[in-house]
Amino acid sequence: QVQLVESGGGLVQSGGSLRLSCAASGRTFSTSGMGWFRQAPGKEREFVATIDWSGGSTYYADSVKGRFTISRDNAKNTVYLQMNSLKPEDTAVYYCAARQGYSGSRTEYDYWGQGTQVTVSS
Repeated sequence: QVQLVESGGGLVQSGGSLRLSCAASGRTFSTSGMGWFRQAPGKEREFVATIDWSGGSTYYADSVKGRFTISRDNAKNTVYLQMNSLKPEDTAVYYCAARQGYSGSRTEYDYWGQGTQVTVSS
């Protein structure tokens, strides 16, 4: 069992930056692929970024590529999402997810956090 707690969300102006953190409990974190997703009001949840167990492989949605960076610190059981050049369309609740597998994934996850709100004003 893995429990995930996101933090770092907030209100930021367009062009600004935020760093989200996701603290995980459980001994399997260091062998789990991790991901970030987001859900805007009235829209379906969408994939943002994923990272494999070692941090050596990452993948991003086209909408955030070049602006967001996913990383992890296995010693701290934490995964991060650095978000730069934020746009109003990035406004959403951001969710952290973990999967029972070493690789990252755009779709298959077993555990989810409660989410953290990110609001980007224009």
